[in-house]
Amino acid sequence: MKAIHDKESQISYLKERLNIFMEVLDAIDPEETELEDIDRLLGMIDDIEEKCEQFKQR
Repeated sequence: MKAIHDKESQISYLKERLNIFMEVLDAIDPEETELEDIDRLLGMIDDIEEKCEQFKQR
C-alpha cells in the first residue's frame, strides 16, 4: 500500500475508516453481541488511532 502523505488524502482515509467503523457499530445487535465483536471494534479503533499517529509524524 502506498504511503499517504498529503493532508487531504489522510483526512479522506480517516473518514472512510470511521465510516466503516460506524457501519459495523450500527450493525451490531446489543442483545447478541459477543466478546469477539467488541474486540473487533476495539481493534478497529486501535488501527485508526495508530494511523492518526503515523499521519502526525509525517
